[in-house]
Amino acid sequence: MNRKITKDMTIAEALKLKPEIAPVLMSKGMHCLGCVIAQGETIEQAADVHGLDVGQLMKELNEV
Repeated sequence: MNRKITKDMTIAEALKLKPEIAPVLMSKGMHCLGCVIAQGETIEQAADVHGLDVGQLMKELNEV
């Protein structure tokens, strides 16, 4: 089954769909994977906050 992560998913939704992406997020400085912010912040918003290119991040997340 191809579980595609999209930039408009919250971090929590993406982790629920594909838990194996956690190390990728952690390596990008997103250490608060289980916190309240992760429940409502989209991957795109988190990438912006962390100064990351969302396109590159999405590529990495979907290669896991």
